Amino acid sequence: MPDAADVVATDTKPKEKKKPFSLIRTFVLADVITLGNAFSGTGAILAAMSYIATGDRSLIWTALVLLPIALVCDALDGAVARWRRRSSPLGADLDSLADIVSFGVAPATLGFSLGLRGMWDSIILCFFVACGIGRLARYNVTAASLSDESGKVKYYEGTPIPSSLLLVVILGVAFGMGAVHEHLWLGSVEVGPWNLHPLSLMYAVSGSFMISTIKIPKP
Repeated sequence: MPDAADVVATDTKPKEKKKPFSLIRTFVLADVITLGNAFSGTGAILAAMSYIATGDRSLIWTALVLLPIALVCDALDGAVARWRRRSSPLGADLDSLADIVSFGVAPATLGFSLGLRGMWDSIILCFFVACGIGRLARYNVTAASLSDESGKVKYYEGTPIPSSLLLVVILGVAFGMGAVHEHLWLGSVEVGPWNLHPLSLMYAVSGSFMISTIKIPKP
């Protein structure tokens, strides 16, 4: 029978050091494509902001091209993960964060840069982004309960955040027709102490649909 000294010696054995989490080694190809989504969305934001500073119209066209590229990356990362049968623990979080940049903040920035700059417009744009964040957070929390036996999510609850590209298309058409800034469709109105461009209400509608409980089948 071991004496007390042996027991103490055994209990005080140095514990194995836990290896630090390696971000780079954890990345898989799908994660790199997801970052391409975030890269494109950030580029669109910077292009829209540069347009405000310089008035160079080519910068808006750059933003309008980058956002569909972000959508392609968003669709491609999941397909690549399924094809390679490899995913990383970062995948879901990376995807949500990239989507907020490309399909939340970028469309809001684009709207602001093209003339939706009244105080009510700004509040609506902030509401839209907040709805996108809430929509993605809800999806991440409820994905397991919405999945079938194979683990596949059967339907979306609320419209997916990439649906905001419809707003980008509308703004792109308006920009091409010169219907921006003081020439924005539907004009502007004074509501109380602040100015409102009715066109900004499309952001309120889009955001509201994102956080709704409408069930949309997932392909």
